[in-house]
Amino acid sequence: MENNTTLQQQLLEAGVHFGHLRKKWNPKMLPYIYAEKKGIHIIDLNKTVECLQETALALKNIAKSGKKIMFVGTKKQAKEIVTECAQKVNMPYVTERWLGGMLTNFNTVRKSVKKMQSIEKMLADGSFDNITKKERLQLSRDRDKMEKVLGGIAQLGRVPAALFIIDIGHEHIAMAEAKRLGITTFGMVDTNCDPNKVDFPVPSNDDATKSIAIITNYITAAIAEGLAERQAEKSDDGEEGED
Repeated sequence: MENNTTLQQQLLEAGVHFGHLRKKWNPKMLPYIYAEKKGIHIIDLNKTVECLQETALALKNIAKSGKKIMFVGTKKQAKEIVTECAQKVNMPYVTERWLGGMLTNFNTVRKSVKKMQSIEKMLADGSFDNITKKERLQLSRDRDKMEKVLGGIAQLGRVPAALFIIDIGHEHIAMAEAKRLGITTFGMVDTNCDPNKVDFPVPSNDDATKSIAIITNYITAAIAEGLAERQAEKSDDGEEGED
């Protein structure tokens, strides 16, 4: 982890401190606001660094324990970054739209994933060779539609242990489902949201691509560290077992 001054400088350059217009603010964000300039709230980057490091450490420990962390970012600015980061650490992600019940009705969602996977398998192994071109085209389209929404959670066998969310206001359905199931939530919280709704808030600009990228990359690096430590411990245990 970099020292705090370097990190703060990087956050500043990425525009993480720019909040929303004052008239859009949520008063509960007051502890995280440094000042107001030209009617826009400026986030206190000291607080962001503190919260970001706390979040990173907690997520690192979850990853180290072998549990899954789901990345959620369906905003246009977040999709690509979230997909890339989640894939880097082999974690599930949702970037298209949040299907109501994705967590609270997980078994039904798993059935859709299985259906998608069986269509994929049949298209690949030639099982569909005896159906008409039109039918095959329809199945391919169905598969593509499902892949778009469910592709990021295809390998998820059970409900994740945590959610990392870009913009908790935008992803309020995901937040509500996580709360109902007692899943730990981590999220980028802008000045127009209530930070008390998320277990680990990171006060930050959740609209700018650069800001989303720096925060998401930072926590992804922490998750990668946790996974590497888990791997190292496993190898050590393996070696001890061989004596």
